[in-house]
Amino acid sequence: MPQSFDTLRVGHVYQITNHGETHRFVLMEIRKDSVFIVKDIVTREVFDLFDLLRYGKGNDFDLIEVNE
Repeated sequence: MPQSFDTLRVGHVYQITNHGETHRFVLMEIRKDSVFIVKDIVTREVFDLFDLLRYGKGNDFDLIEVNE
């Protein structure tokens, strides 16, 4: 079962799967209006978490915390 966005914590590592793509990221900052700024573990790119959900949630959607 996917984790709720309300329970995400700054500094923790998460993995999101959606539409066949998997991304691992660190939550860097939570701004007003639930804007989640994250940094991809592999590419080091910084972006808004909801950019990954721009096209909706697929049948394979999953969001989990990764203990690294």
